[in-house]
Amino acid sequence: MSKTVSIILIILAVGLISYNVTLVDYQDPLEGDSIIAIIGIFAALCAIVLILIFLASKKIQKKVEED
Repeated sequence: MSKTVSIILIILAVGLISYNVTLVDYQDPLEGDSIIAIIGIFAALCAIVLILIFLASKKIQKKVEED
């Protein structure tokens, strides 16, 4: 996966987070559609973390191969 694809996926995940934030009912966040929106927020955050870990591992792999 190239760096461009990773950046696009991160941007999409941030877009999903911002969309799901608008769906959360802050008066009762653990009821109805709000809990689904919160799960979506956490899922997108996990995706971002996984992509960043992948990019870091690729950098490490590249440095190890150079030596």
